[in-house]
Amino acid sequence: MAKKNNRRFIFHKELMKQLVTLSTSAFGFTAALAWNDAIQQTVQQFIEPKLPGSGILSRLIYALLVTILGVIITFQLSRLISR
Repeated sequence: MAKKNNRRFIFHKELMKQLVTLSTSAFGFTAALAWNDAIQQTVQQFIEPKLPGSGILSRLIYALLVTILGVIITFQLSRLISR
């Protein structure tokens, strides 16, 4: 009986861990979509008017901004985890 309860406890704990991971991933994906839209609109509003006909340049600036943001966030999260 004790083994059965122990297995249930382990299963429940693992299930909760997976649900937390799933929820965190879903919120992260939603945040990424929001940032994607915000950065795209910023580039369209401030960069494209100053550099007309610069579709590819605007996209490169957008990609650079997203990359820099991703590196900064990853670096900060890595530091937080290592503490």
